[in-house]
Amino acid sequence: MKITFLKNQSEVKGDLLFVSVGPKNKDEIVKEGNVKTLYLKCDEMEKMNLRKLYLLVRKMVIMAKGAKAKKLAFNFEDFKFGTIKITDEELGEIIGTQLDFANYEFVEYKTPPEEGFNFIEEIFILGVFPKARLRGIPLSLALGKLTEKAILKGDIIAQEVNKTRTLANMPGGDMTPQILARKAEEAVKGLPVKVTILGEKEMEKENMKAILSVGRGSDEESKFIIMEYLGASKNDKPVVLVGKGVTFDSGGINLKPSASLSGMNMDMSGGASVIHTIALVAKMKLKKNVIGLIPSVENMASGKSYRPGDVIRSMSGKTIEILNTDAEGRVILADALTYSQKYNPELVIDIATLTGAAIVALGERASAIFTEDDELSKTFEKIGEKTGDYVWRLPMWEEYENEIKGNLGDWANVHNKDSRNGGAIYGAIFLHQFIKGYKFVHLDIAPRMIATTGENLAQGAIGAPVRLLYEFIEKDK
Repeated sequence: MKITFLKNQSEVKGDLLFVSVGPKNKDEIVKEGNVKTLYLKCDEMEKMNLRKLYLLVRKMVIMAKGAKAKKLAFNFEDFKFGTIKITDEELGEIIGTQLDFANYEFVEYKTPPEEGFNFIEEIFILGVFPKARLRGIPLSLALGKLTEKAILKGDIIAQEVNKTRTLANMPGGDMTPQILARKAEEAVKGLPVKVTILGEKEMEKENMKAILSVGRGSDEESKFIIMEYLGASKNDKPVVLVGKGVTFDSGGINLKPSASLSGMNMDMSGGASVIHTIALVAKMKLKKNVIGLIPSVENMASGKSYRPGDVIRSMSGKTIEILNTDAEGRVILADALTYSQKYNPELVIDIATLTGAAIVALGERASAIFTEDDELSKTFEKIGEKTGDYVWRLPMWEEYENEIKGNLGDWANVHNKDSRNGGAIYGAIFLHQFIKGYKFVHLDIAPRMIATTGENLAQGAIGAPVRLLYEFIEKDK
């Protein structure tokens, strides 16, 4: 999607859809002579907030697509609301992100119609250049350029989010661990990111028995993807992102029921988000050190599969008692979290579609965040509100450890009394055992794996939490 900035409406030519925003409008498209106008209804001015702003921008794009418009024109000033206290630059980044975010649709497996797929091809933005003056000198050029830059930055962010969505949307047969590893290399081609792929032989040498145990039921070789971006001094401790990369989850021996198998090609959404967060950080040339680690497996049922009752000695030396093979994500992440300690990290963040219990607890509007650090949790919640990647904190108290202590091994991979209560919490508590002593955040993004009702987004993967992670890394001091 091309973005063009204009100073005057008279510069706009050709067949396009103009947008008019106002609380008294009806959501409708009206043709008057040769001019087509999208009348976009917003909430009463005093009721507008950041969340409603995201939806308003997306609604504009969705309605334009519904009218089969290829070109769209709107005034930047129409999206300024007094109740939303942000700068023009911040508004520009929001608009730039939401435009392409709403324009996305996964069509890789659809036959193109004769007229082509229905995407907005070009957007014209007016009103970016304010008319203010300072000591007789117009400020429009300087301030306008900053806003332009912010809009284009938002568009770059949206592109990486959409690439994350495409990876997650791919069918499991076309997104194996080997293919995911190749996609990681392709995502950072030409960027200063070192990618190393460990196969099963290399993982054996690293004693990554937890990853290997989960993956051995599949004919597809498991992979461990390492992405290293060093944009700061070598002495600066890195932020390590650990993403769950289960490219298809059948549940293993504890086979999922048919209805629960739908969408399990997206169980690598955490890994996809890590890949494109690293790519985004590198594209923006952030002066930060960021590492991405993605254990990637298929969890399949076969004669070679790991079994309920197995006890696995993980890379850390701690043993994991397998009570349920469908709780595989935390098992492979245990080895990845142990590996992360090689980097002496400032912070470790794991991102995983870990539990259906997180969806039960929070619905489909926010990811669950777990951390012992109160300030870190507040920071993530604040950034979530700013970016639209919402998070809500759940407890990670030491008392919960009693329920995952193993009988045969050190730690059970699910509640040791076979209780379904607090499932999201026990997943986080389990992971914490393999990263104690380090600052740690666990993001259970299962609630945000796919778009939900009323978000003005295409069906399928939503690309969480790339915007959250990038904003945190960019602003982290």
